[in-house]
Amino acid sequence: MSLDNTSHPGRRGPDELVPSRYAVRVGEIDVMVISDGVIGVVSDGVIGLPTKMLAHNADPAVRAAWLEDRFLPPDAFGWALNAVVVRSGGQTILIDAGFGEEYPDAPRVGRWAQRLEAAGIDPASVTDVVLTHLHMDHVGGLLADGVKERLRPDLRIHVAAAEAEFWEAPDFSRVYMPPGFPDALRRTGKRFLKEFHSQLRTFENEYEVAPGVLVQRTGGHTPGHSVVRLASGGDRLMFAGDLVFQVGFEHPDWYNGFEHDPEEAARVRVRLLRELAANRESLVATHLSFPSVCHVAVDGDHFRCVPGPWEY
Repeated sequence: MSLDNTSHPGRRGPDELVPSRYAVRVGEIDVMVISDGVIGVVSDGVIGLPTKMLAHNADPAVRAAWLEDRFLPPDAFGWALNAVVVRSGGQTILIDAGFGEEYPDAPRVGRWAQRLEAAGIDPASVTDVVLTHLHMDHVGGLLADGVKERLRPDLRIHVAAAEAEFWEAPDFSRVYMPPGFPDALRRTGKRFLKEFHSQLRTFENEYEVAPGVLVQRTGGHTPGHSVVRLASGGDRLMFAGDLVFQVGFEHPDWYNGFEHDPEEAARVRVRLLRELAANRESLVATHLSFPSVCHVAVDGDHFRCVPGPWEY
């Protein structure tokens, strides 16, 4: 895998209006953030997800004011979708795998495999995959047509044991999703566990995947939701998966519609955001605007996302 000039490709693809990859370094660890587009379902001619899913326990007027203050539409909100490629100690590690082609009504996602190829990453070179959790926008890329055949037979897929167990019979009683999403999530989780069962490497609480690459289970969003922490020299970065969404800095107590245990998700969010602010660790998260590299600052009882400078 070459990261040379990957944040500034020589030319764009015919359908690529913005860069889809962005390379940074964490000490001696190479990191590339790859965009799989923006999640938005077509409904009545509008592409997005209902804004109530950002905070279904919030006062509607307060939620509407938050959206208006940020020049965001009031009814439908597009969710960025980021995955990460890491190279450390001779290993090439994918952290999450984008959307794949499981939900065709979401037209602005599902190009993860093509964007890996455009970044010069051959799936056959990948030694490990780390999955923060098994929602379809994190595992779907591995299920896309032609991808599995290109993966090496000794590929290791790391996921929390609690996550694999949960998706054997998932509980959706406390989520807030549009119709169709629970069935699609169940279908994708079941298919993933069936197709990749022999390659799963489960862990209980944490596991060092490669030098300086540590995956830790947090729970909350799903029972086995995990974050990946990178450390090399004096540099540190966390890929937080779905720990925090765009509203979660100013309103960490707001419940996201995809959270299976919203109270625990909020507790985890506050704890880890405080930790990130205290140790000045960089943050990348799945659904923050690409490339999502930022720091966390404490702002009273809330937090601020401080975007990192663009690395030319």
